[in-house]
Amino acid sequence: MNLKNRVLTLGSIVLSSVGLASSTYYNKIKETKTAVKELPQNKPGRQISKYSLNLKGEQISNELIKQYIKEIVTGDGFPYGYKKINATLKEDYQLVINHKKTYRLCKELNVLRPQRKIYLNRPIKLAKREEVTAPNQHWQMDLKYGYIEGMDRFFFQLSLIDVYDRSVIDYHLGLSATAKDACAVLINSLNKRGLKPGMELPIIRTDNGPQFIAKKFEETCWKWKLTHERIPVKSPNMNAYIESFHSILENECYSRNEFTSFTDAYRVISEYMDYYNNHRRHGSIGHIAPAKYYKAVMSNQIQISVKKMVA
Repeated sequence: MNLKNRVLTLGSIVLSSVGLASSTYYNKIKETKTAVKELPQNKPGRQISKYSLNLKGEQISNELIKQYIKEIVTGDGFPYGYKKINATLKEDYQLVINHKKTYRLCKELNVLRPQRKIYLNRPIKLAKREEVTAPNQHWQMDLKYGYIEGMDRFFFQLSLIDVYDRSVIDYHLGLSATAKDACAVLINSLNKRGLKPGMELPIIRTDNGPQFIAKKFEETCWKWKLTHERIPVKSPNMNAYIESFHSILENECYSRNEFTSFTDAYRVISEYMDYYNNHRRHGSIGHIAPAKYYKAVMSNQIQISVKKMVA
């Protein structure tokens, strides 16, 4: 008999002598081990900081930082994600703070935006890509419908975006949208950027809407010596940047308002467009507002890097 068997036999003899079944004894040992595991453990780790430093080296308490966050969230009247809030804390409040702490404080304040649902099982189709390396190389145009609750009718917004700096250079709002309106948006955009015939002009990309296949729009492009590209039917991914902007516009403006009249819709959307271009921090351009980013690039304050676009 080996040592293990001798111990088990001796144990059984001892348990029998005190009138205790071996199964009961081992069950009690198992219950004790389980109870010990369930006791709260004091795990060592880094304590949560109660303050952050500013650029002067001063300690700014978490409670004061929360007040800053409330000011940011309520300041513009439009929603911000925690990464844009983090960028604002750094730039406007001169704080030395990382995005993880900003996320935690936003969560404590319950001001985090709902996360978008990501459908992983949906197939992703990638199109050929080409490089866009500076502003005024590639512009995209598209039309969006909005609804006026008080009038029970639709209105139209026709917008033009610069793929590189994400600025919506010009747009049209109206109860109708014609080829004449599309031409006006295009010409206004060229004038705002100081572009003239004979200069290196952007490629204009649109879908096949009636405003863009009209003779008047094509004549305008020919007069300005502009290259006009039209994407294939049912391929909005090839006009992705203007589609993305219209998604932002729907999420942050249209869906948050019930317009009582066209005048009401015009006022609210005009305010949002000013906010989008001049104040809204855009994640794809370093959390800088599009108009500010464009000016910085054109004045060589920001080093140009290659951007890629769907083609």
